[in-house]
Amino acid sequence: MYLKLEDTLDYPINPKHNQLPFLRNPDILVGENDLTALSYLHEPAVLHNLKVRFLESNHIYTYCGIVLVAINPYQQVPIYGEDVIYAYSGQNMGDMDPHIFAVAEEAYKQMARDEKNQSIIVSGESGAGKTVSAKYAMRYFATVGGSASDTNVEEKVLASSPIMEAIGNAKTTRNDNSSRFGKYIQIGFDRRYHIIGANMRTYLLEKSRVVFQAEDERNYHIFYQLCASASLPEFKDLELTSAEDFFYTSQGENIFIEGVNDAEDLEKTRHAFMLLGVKENHQMSIFKIIASILHLGNVDIRSERDGDSCNIPKNDEHLNHFCDLLGVEHDQMEHWLCHRKLVTTAETYVKTMSKQQAINARNALAKHIYAELFNWIVDHINKALYTTTKQHSFIGVLDIYGFETFEFNSFEQFCINYANEKLQQQFNSHVFKLEQDEYMKEQIPWTLIDFYDNQPCIDLIEAKLGILDLLDEECKVPKGTDQNWAQKLYDRHSSSEHFQKPRMSNTSFIVVHFADKVEYQSDGFLEKNRDTVYEEQINILKASKFQLVADLFHDGKEVPVPAPVGKGSRINVRAAKPAPKTPNREHRKTVGHQFRNSLQLLTETLNATTPHYVRCIKPNDEKLAFSFDSSRAVQQLRACGVLETIRISAAGYPSRWTYPDFFNRYRVLMKKKDISNSDKKLICRNLLETLIKDPDKFQFGKNKIFFRAGQVAYLEKLRADKFRSACIKIQKSVRGWLQRVKYRKIRKSAITLQRYGRGYLARRLAEDLRRTRAAVIFQKQYRMLRERRAYLNVRQAVTTIQAFSRGMFTRRIYKEFLLHHKATIIQKSVRGWMERRKFRRARNAAVIIQCGFRRLQAKKELKQLKIEARSAEHFKKLNIGMENKIVQLQRKVDDQNKEYKAQNELLTIANNNYATEVQKLQKEVQYFRDHKDDGNQLGTLQEELERLRAELESAHSQRKQLEEEYSTEKASLRKRVEDLEKENSLLKDEKEEMNQRIQNQSKNKEDQVSRVSVKEGQVQAELNEERLRYQNLVKEYSRLEQRYENLQEEISLAKFQPGHRRNPSNQSSLESDSNYPSISTSEVGDTEDTIQQVEEMGLEKAAMDISLFMKLQKRVRELEQERRRLQTDLEKMEELVNRKGNENKNSADQDSNGDSAYNSLKRQELESENKKLKNDLNELRKAIAERATNNNSSNELQESYNLLLNQLKGANEELEVRKEEVLILRAQIVSSAQQKEPETNTMPEWTNSKNEMSRDDAIKAYHGMCESKKYIYLFQLLLSGAINLSCFVFSSLSPYPASLSLPPASVVSSKAQDWGYLNEDGELGLAYQGLKQVARLLEAQLQTQSRQHEDELEALRTQNEVLKEDIERKQEMLNQTLSLSPEAQVEFSIQQEITRLTNENLVRTPVAPLHAVFLSSAFQDLKELVEKLEKNERKLKKQLKIYMKKVQELEVSQPSEKSQKRRHELTRQVTVQRKEKDFEGMLEYCKEDESLLVKSLVSDMKPQTVSATVPCLPAYILFMCIRHADYINDDQKVHSLLTSTINAIKKVLKKQNDDFETTSFWLANTSRLLHCLKQYSGDEAFMTQNSAKQNEHCLKNFDLAEYRQVLSDLSIQIYQQLIKVAEGIMHPMIVSAMLESESIPSLAGVKPMGYRNRSSSMDGDTYSLDALIIQLGNFHSTMCEHGLDPEIIQQVFKQLFYMINAVTLNNLLLRKDVCSWSTGMQLRFNISQMEEWLRSKNLQQSGAISTMEPLIQAAQLLQVKKKTNEDAKAICTMCTALSTQQIVKILNLYTPLNEFEERVTVSFIRSIQGLLQDNTDSQQLLVDAKHTFPVLFPYTPSNLSLETLHIPASLSLDFLTRV
Repeated sequence: MYLKLEDTLDYPINPKHNQLPFLRNPDILVGENDLTALSYLHEPAVLHNLKVRFLESNHIYTYCGIVLVAINPYQQVPIYGEDVIYAYSGQNMGDMDPHIFAVAEEAYKQMARDEKNQSIIVSGESGAGKTVSAKYAMRYFATVGGSASDTNVEEKVLASSPIMEAIGNAKTTRNDNSSRFGKYIQIGFDRRYHIIGANMRTYLLEKSRVVFQAEDERNYHIFYQLCASASLPEFKDLELTSAEDFFYTSQGENIFIEGVNDAEDLEKTRHAFMLLGVKENHQMSIFKIIASILHLGNVDIRSERDGDSCNIPKNDEHLNHFCDLLGVEHDQMEHWLCHRKLVTTAETYVKTMSKQQAINARNALAKHIYAELFNWIVDHINKALYTTTKQHSFIGVLDIYGFETFEFNSFEQFCINYANEKLQQQFNSHVFKLEQDEYMKEQIPWTLIDFYDNQPCIDLIEAKLGILDLLDEECKVPKGTDQNWAQKLYDRHSSSEHFQKPRMSNTSFIVVHFADKVEYQSDGFLEKNRDTVYEEQINILKASKFQLVADLFHDGKEVPVPAPVGKGSRINVRAAKPAPKTPNREHRKTVGHQFRNSLQLLTETLNATTPHYVRCIKPNDEKLAFSFDSSRAVQQLRACGVLETIRISAAGYPSRWTYPDFFNRYRVLMKKKDISNSDKKLICRNLLETLIKDPDKFQFGKNKIFFRAGQVAYLEKLRADKFRSACIKIQKSVRGWLQRVKYRKIRKSAITLQRYGRGYLARRLAEDLRRTRAAVIFQKQYRMLRERRAYLNVRQAVTTIQAFSRGMFTRRIYKEFLLHHKATIIQKSVRGWMERRKFRRARNAAVIIQCGFRRLQAKKELKQLKIEARSAEHFKKLNIGMENKIVQLQRKVDDQNKEYKAQNELLTIANNNYATEVQKLQKEVQYFRDHKDDGNQLGTLQEELERLRAELESAHSQRKQLEEEYSTEKASLRKRVEDLEKENSLLKDEKEEMNQRIQNQSKNKEDQVSRVSVKEGQVQAELNEERLRYQNLVKEYSRLEQRYENLQEEISLAKFQPGHRRNPSNQSSLESDSNYPSISTSEVGDTEDTIQQVEEMGLEKAAMDISLFMKLQKRVRELEQERRRLQTDLEKMEELVNRKGNENKNSADQDSNGDSAYNSLKRQELESENKKLKNDLNELRKAIAERATNNNSSNELQESYNLLLNQLKGANEELEVRKEEVLILRAQIVSSAQQKEPETNTMPEWTNSKNEMSRDDAIKAYHGMCESKKYIYLFQLLLSGAINLSCFVFSSLSPYPASLSLPPASVVSSKAQDWGYLNEDGELGLAYQGLKQVARLLEAQLQTQSRQHEDELEALRTQNEVLKEDIERKQEMLNQTLSLSPEAQVEFSIQQEITRLTNENLVRTPVAPLHAVFLSSAFQDLKELVEKLEKNERKLKKQLKIYMKKVQELEVSQPSEKSQKRRHELTRQVTVQRKEKDFEGMLEYCKEDESLLVKSLVSDMKPQTVSATVPCLPAYILFMCIRHADYINDDQKVHSLLTSTINAIKKVLKKQNDDFETTSFWLANTSRLLHCLKQYSGDEAFMTQNSAKQNEHCLKNFDLAEYRQVLSDLSIQIYQQLIKVAEGIMHPMIVSAMLESESIPSLAGVKPMGYRNRSSSMDGDTYSLDALIIQLGNFHSTMCEHGLDPEIIQQVFKQLFYMINAVTLNNLLLRKDVCSWSTGMQLRFNISQMEEWLRSKNLQQSGAISTMEPLIQAAQLLQVKKKTNEDAKAICTMCTALSTQQIVKILNLYTPLNEFEERVTVSFIRSIQGLLQDNTDSQQLLVDAKHTFPVLFPYTPSNLSLETLHIPASLSLDFLTRV
């Protein structure tokens, strides 16, 4: 009989001889995460499960109870990124797929929860991946528990790995990177569970590898790294070449490793040394020692002829290099390498050594040097990782060799297997203890489980007179040998069960370990246990001139002295000698004794911690990727204790279910009456007692049900049978339903056919009836129409006759009136023409006479004006003339008004007379009509009849003519139509061609559009990347800022007594209070960080860091430059103060007071005149406008108005130019006077009584005064505006105009003679000194303006072009104006003038602070005037339309006069003065109240306080305060308020960094303050949506663009903090709500879970989808309540939905239990609910749902069919948002919850990979949950008017004053 197995093998069955094969687990349990979850626990089931997971699903990790089994894939697997670390962080161990990170997280969590130290024990064979697993565990701790103080301890911990791999790892036949030592790393944590330090312990370095390597193996990596980098300049002194040239590195015959670059690895090693603080000189010393070992191996030791001695050639270069590198004496080392010293109680001998003995001694020295260097490096790493902070707890990672067995097993393998025996004993006891604790916890009666106890084997090795004891005793025997020791073992332990003697050897022995039997060869045991090195060689090394080499052997350690070996030639050196010192006891300990002690210490440490086990398995010996050798795997599983764990579990109750999970899984086996009970425990108990009759097969615990092996499979079979019967019943019902549906369809079809047939017959009958009725109606209507047409023809003929008759009579009367009217017009025209000709002749004669006379008068006036133009009174006279003209015009306007009224009265009288005359004439006409004779009517009718006949004949002739014309025209049109048809055909052809071209062009345009869209997408992506990069920089800046504060806290803690101290409340995190903006905040922060780094590292370490040194050097240079600048400024200020203190200010004060008084008077006069002229101009414009509206034909008045307007424009322009020149010159004089240093410190006193002046000095002074008077006169002309400053500068080289008259020379000589008169009262000296200063000032101005000449010329050219364009534009406006009516022209000209003045006021820059207030007020008045004019204009237009309608209806003049009077009244309303408003939207506060203001609005502000007020109220109040500071032009106040506000906001956010409401509140206020600074900045780009009043509130004096950037950066930081807080709140809810909660009840199934189902992890809170949506709603309502911009709210939810997608998808990719069809259904339902919520909140346009597209496609992937190639193509088309790895991962993880579902086959997954192999998507498996979208703050101006803002009294802001 044969049994067919699953793999198609036939298994023979013989009941007598063969046992039945092991039972197979159900399909639902195949590929389980935990081996203990299998129903049948035996070796084949374990192997099959591991094989399925490893080969089909590519899962390298599997749980086996408390053990994590890790299978080496022999290729890189992308499951170790930071995204995977964050995915496992905080998760319970049974929730996610097995992973080394899950074990690390479990250890970290238990340390935090139980406050107990933890250990992770990683073991396995060489090449199984122990080192990599330990490295990833440490990397997890470094990432999750990173140091809080930014001391980079975690980086140092990770940096120790490349160093230890370089000096402790080597290539073996089984592994390219095999650890040849054991290590235990303790990672220390503080009370907040951040890494603070680490410590490393090493065990049993394989020193023999330094001097010997087997075939195809290598020495330690560091030797090959140095040889590969020998060509570097710094390594030339090492004298290294290729590794093939050295004996110690070439014995394996292969110095390379495939895929490994030794030179690059050395760079990583050196970088790791730098991170750990190993100085450059120490590194070179280490490399020298390593290189010396290589040279030592190449020393040529030659044998002498006698064979008992040897020597070394004198010129041995390797020995020379060895001595030079170690700094020892060449001769001594050469001597003691070939000799040794024998010490007895009486004498000391020096004995020669044979060649072999010398080589052994040399090798022992090399091993000892390397071992000491290894220990020194380990000690230095521990010092670098040491911390003074008190360690609260630690996690230890043990990376130790696994059980080893080779063909030749020596002392090293014996120690390794001994260590594994001890660890296995500890593992067995721990597993048994956990099993026992589980049973006791669940209160289940248990019996003692028999498990393998390896204590007898351990006693064999370490007990008294055990193997190690006998080995130590044999080492003490002077002539002890390996053979003698082996014989003692045979004699002592031959009766032990764990000790055996080989049959074919007398020097080997066998130890029966827990894993296997191992045969050890005793050769070399004694030598390796002694570890002998000759003391003379060590003493030479102690005397090295290099400190590091000497320190290696001066640590208090002495080398054990070797025992004398036999007799030989002896040389007596000394007859007597004192007794030698006894060696240190520590050095008398053998290697075995030391290893036993360290192992004992390790087991004690592990027993004091909670262990976690990782067993690494090597799947094959050929290092093939994803290849599984079952026999090798079983061997290792036995060796590492995994199968023992399974056996212990199988001996009890391996399958365990919680009551809720069991109820949900097997509720289908229950009856309805059982489910009605609310006690689930009772329901489960009743069900099991019914289904399983043997009560020993299960046990009920407190929280779980325990099953024996195989019982879960039995329950699954019952459940499948139940489902099968249910399916049959469903199929029966469905098939019956389908047949009934088919019958109903047939019956329904027959009824439908009958209905349509009957309906057709009925419709045909109805159609006949309708046709008959329609015929009757047509006949009736036609008869009616015929009769009506006849009637209408008769009626039309009668009407025509009547019309012609009445028209004839009317035309006769009209012709009489027309002839009379024409005669009257001819008479009027002739008489007017004669009078005008007479007037023109007289006027021309008068004009000629006037022109001659006026020309004479003009010449005289021109001469007089030229003279007056040079005087200062010209401008005043001009203004007086203008006033007279204005008065005359006003009088003329009044006279015309009076004349207008008189004319109106005359017109009224004339109209009345005309009306009476018309009435009289109408009466006479009526009278004549009544009394006219009726006899003439007949004659008249006959004449009319004849005339009509003539007209009829002419009409007939015209008709004939028209018919002829019509026929000719018709022929021509036909010909034209033919031509047009031909043209049409041609046009059609052209149209087709054009259509073809258009289609081609459209295609090209579509291509161009597509390319443009692609380019736009690329540009948008680059913009987003740039924005994201900038926001990351902002985020990094905030992190550095936090780091600076942390360092400040550490400094304060280090300076003062220990204890917790708070930061000072006034400490600024922005550092923007400096008055020198050249020093940026980042530079200050970088400098302080650098100084702190120097203090931490020390001066020597800092000197080694080049980048740090360059930063400090650069900062020192900047600070030195700043110090010099400040010093020079200080010196200048001191000199200025001293100089001012020593000056005699009497005369200078008088001159300055006089100039200032003159300038102020002149300026006030000009301003008053300017105001007066503006007022007169406005009144004149109003009066002329009124007059123009009253009299439309006053062209003369319009011309006079235009002339006057042009004159006023010219006068205003000239006035503005004079004012600007005066003010500019005055400002230059003041600035030059302040900057100019006087030639002498004291002014001389010019008095006759004290100092007498010589005649020559007086003449010289007078000449200087005359020369200076030229400048004084020019200065007065400049002040008066008589000449232009620019003309004055560029007219000539002389400093005064040629037209100026100067005193003649005779007058000068006569004045010079009377020098006493000149110096009367000392005025001459004072005037001379003052005029000299004026001369120097004017000369400096001339030089300055000459330099600016070319720039001004260029500017004038540009201005000329602008003026040309302006002239053209004005010409167009003039043409437009001329086409308008007179009153429209006046209105248009006034509007243009107002616009010009407004633009000038806007464009003109204030030239002096004194005019700022005046110009602003004038501009405000003008603007309000314009607004009122526009309002009145609109009112007038409306009223004008009303009155025009009335005029048209009444046709009388009286209403028009009333409307004109009304219009006068309305126009006069424009002159009403503006009423001042109470509040201008500003708040004033004292400088002392600034801290109170910031405290009230920021520090103490609670969001609930202002919840009922205007959103963002603090931002509005702060901006109103800033407006007032800008209004009073106080830059310090603005700077201080903004800086204090920003710092206070940062402090509040730092204090409440986990409060979402506070963060949202300040994000809204910060962004609103930023929008206010933009909206009221005065920039036109931000003022487009402002109201007129808001434009009035713009800032006047300061440009706060830099502070806008600071606020923008602060908003970005707050936004990032808001996202961080929201993610922290939502992160624990996402997995539970999206994947675990049953949104659709009873849809999800439950799988049996193993030992790791939350057995030791903390149970997390469960959340439903409703809870998640409620939380999102709370976020939304909070942000809306705080007034946050809708665009920002959309970006927030886009980021949150991205996080939901990332966390959910990452958990889905890492959890096998949720990859099922039901989970896909739940996911799709949950996503639809969230989409509905987005639509309810109007957030569907935010792009949030697009971020969940990968999750949507993953849910669809779980539900689609996955069998055929068409399904594969459909999946590839559907899952565009998922990467290839994610699709394959989901398919590998897909797990059917029922046996009716089918697994995804391997071939289907391979076809998916083949279809997606060309995809260039990212190879990252998990979604980056830390990715943040770049935030964009759109500009959203506020509609709120600042003057209407109400400040509630609850804010306690009484010190603010409304302005």
